[in-house]
Parts: sequence; structure tokens; C-alpha cells
Amino acid sequence: MTRRGFRQSRGLYHTVSGASRYNYYMINVTEAAAEKITELLTEEHRDGAGLRVFVQGGGCSGFQYGLMIDDGEGNPETDKTFEVNGVRLLVDPISLPYLQGAEVDFVDNNMGGGFTIKNPNAKSTCGCGSSFSA
Repeated sequence: MTRRGFRQSRGLYHTVSGASRYNYYMINVTEAAAEKITELLTEEHRDGAGLRVFVQGGGCSGFQYGLMIDDGEGNPETDKTFEVNGVRLLVDPISLPYLQGAEVDFVDNNMGGGFTIKNPNAKSTCGCGSSFSA
């Protein structure tokens, strides 16, 4: 079975070439988002920081996404840490199942720019795109 150019093998996704790409819980970061995150971290002189991605209750659909800069290493006993396109992501264990397979992107258009999260686990989303139901 393939998923966006990857083949599945025992819960792990690998590139077609066979190099390990990301695991079952991985959150992807597009190149556009990675460039913007790196740019923001550099501007704020926080080069060693990572991006914490989380889900919390609220929003018009029940859950809402959150993104914040995290200067620490997170909790190594509970947080899952991923390195994607040069960006370190930290995810807490409660948010992880809701974000499994999600993708962080940066979109810049006539209405302005901002981060978006494409989530295959969302059963429905609201019009603003920042909340969802699972």
C-alpha cells in the first residue's frame, strides 16, 4: 500500500528508495513550512529551538491546533520528537494520536500568510481551518 509516494511496511513508512522517512506517528513538515520556521527561529535568535505541535480542546469543532516555539528538549519520557526537513518537532502523548500523519504547511497568498495543518484524522473542520472534530 502506498501513501504519498511511500510504501508501508509494518507500520513504518519508507521512501520508494528504501531510506527510512518517518514512522507511524510522524508529522510531516513541508519545505515551505520548514523554511519559514527556520527563518522565524533565526530572526528571534533561537537557533536551537524546536516547534511544539499540539491539540487542545476548544474551537468551533471541538479541538484546535496549537503551534509554539519550544526552547527546551521537552520531556524525554513522554514527548515524541521528530526531525523533519531540518525542523525539530515536539509532540505530547495526548496530542500524538490526533496528529498522526498530519502535515504542517505554510501558505502565503493575497489574504496573508500563515501555517496550516492538514490532518487525515479530522472527521470535520470548521471554516477557519484551525479547529476540527475527531
